Amino acid sequence: MQRIKALFFAACLAVAGAAQAEKVTIAAAADLKFAMDEIVAHFRAENPKDQVEVIYGSSGKFHTQVQQGAPYDLFFSADIGFAEELVKSGHAASNVMPYALGRIVLWSPTLDASQMTLASLADAKISRIAIANPKHAPYGKRAEEALRAMQLWDKVESKLVYGENIAHTAQFVQTGNAQVGIIALALALNPALAEKGRFYLIPEHLHAPLEQGFIITKRAAGNAAARRFADYMNSKPARAVMTKYGFVLPGETLGQ
Repeated sequence: MQRIKALFFAACLAVAGAAQAEKVTIAAAADLKFAMDEIVAHFRAENPKDQVEVIYGSSGKFHTQVQQGAPYDLFFSADIGFAEELVKSGHAASNVMPYALGRIVLWSPTLDASQMTLASLADAKISRIAIANPKHAPYGKRAEEALRAMQLWDKVESKLVYGENIAHTAQFVQTGNAQVGIIALALALNPALAEKGRFYLIPEHLHAPLEQGFIITKRAAGNAAARRFADYMNSKPARAVMTKYGFVLPGETLGQ
């Protein structure tokens, strides 16, 4: 009888453990690709029962998809405004949680971008420049702002090719479909790109801050794993990864 009770108790614990394990689907801005992959790996190591899937893309498109009921539990936006709008419209189960400030850079595998400035883009030798689509990609919008601030937009607009998101923009440059691109610092610092090209950090005063934030979506109100991951973003391992990829974290200032 004692053995039966023990087996029954063990079975109850197993069922309880299975019930606690949940799946989390994250919609993340494309600039987070490399940083988020590492953070998720750390999170899985500490929470082996939780299943985490990350989909990368344009913040603007994710914003629309969440409003339309897309099955995302967390939404990480490269423009905090998109997350704030979802809170106001009742599509969030949390307040907006700021997670970083992003930076934009010129990057090229064929030109020495470290010796360039935005003014270099007006050179006739440069015929194709990649930026993310400003209509829905925050990094593209900031690229446009910087070019306009330097009075270069009209000079280079005919050279521009538009990526669907910032990762797609980097691919344009990697594959030779553009000679240079304005991409996220977080992507340029990834070894895959850092080994192939150099970058020029675009001064932050030329564009509005790339303040980034995330929410737990309304559909994930009861998802404990989503809350665990949200909390994990403020952990030392997660913050270390974000810093590694050039993000300025909440509580820090540019230049720290």
